[in-house]
Amino acid sequence: MADGRFAPSPSARLHLGNLRTALLAWLFARRSGGRFLLRIEDLDPVSSRAEHVASMLDDLAALGIDHDGPVMRQSERRNAHEAALAELIATGATYPCFCTRREILADAEAAARAPHAPAFAYAGTCRELDSRARAELEAAGRRSALRVRGGGRSFGFDDAVVGRYDGLIDDFVVRRADGVPAYNLAVVVDDHAQGIGQVVRGDDLLDTTPRQLFIAELLGLPAPSHAHVPLVLDVSGERLAKRHGAVTLADQAALGRSPAEVLSLFAVSLGLAEVGEPVRAIDLVERFDPTQLPRQPWTLPAGITAGAASSERLRTTPLEPPQL
Repeated sequence: MADGRFAPSPSARLHLGNLRTALLAWLFARRSGGRFLLRIEDLDPVSSRAEHVASMLDDLAALGIDHDGPVMRQSERRNAHEAALAELIATGATYPCFCTRREILADAEAAARAPHAPAFAYAGTCRELDSRARAELEAAGRRSALRVRGGGRSFGFDDAVVGRYDGLIDDFVVRRADGVPAYNLAVVVDDHAQGIGQVVRGDDLLDTTPRQLFIAELLGLPAPSHAHVPLVLDVSGERLAKRHGAVTLADQAALGRSPAEVLSLFAVSLGLAEVGEPVRAIDLVERFDPTQLPRQPWTLPAGITAGAASSERLRTTPLEPPQL
């Protein structure tokens, strides 16, 4: 039994790729007999929108993806994040960084030209600044982010979908220069607070996981297991995004395609239903076998972002089987 979660950022409506990943996270949790929890990752006040939170909850409910307990909001967890930052600072695991984005990019370009250079975005410019140098930068009005001392350490884990994955830990940011706790810290603290035992999310986040496991280790927190699932692509092979047309549930409804039809499409893509078979989310739990999950991205069938005229064709035309 492992509790799972879905933790979207309310910067836009969920698209079909987000919703398919949410369905998979829900299936993993329900199949194991665990709870399925929701968290709204609204740390950034600039990009977060209340209307997107409401639409996310509506879209999940329309697909039959239910959840347990109250919805956690990251913006209400600031004290917990600050406590974790204080703990890291007290152990000497962090240092302030005064570099601007332009300086970091310039250093990265220079490092890339050096032989055997690690593929890090930050060159460690502020890592060994003494107190006098820091005071001078502060007096000059330079704001500092907070970085953790990764130092290029190798960190690996076993993923339920990808298999063994090893990454290098750079000196990444755990608190932004504007004082907002960074994603890689907040997600670790909040997963622990919710009792998450398994994180299921898109494989575009795979390379961030070693960082998060490293933070969990520094804080002495148990690490959840992970399953990074393949993304949804548009017909040109690009990662699905709003610019690709009618890719939200509301868009699909406007084109005459119901949430039930979208759910059926997802189920077919996962090998859990026949083409045209009506299913409910709850029906898929017993059919779901994580070991049989497709390992390749799923490309939206041609016509899914078109109107109701193509909806009938999608119900009657076999889709390509998922790649295993």
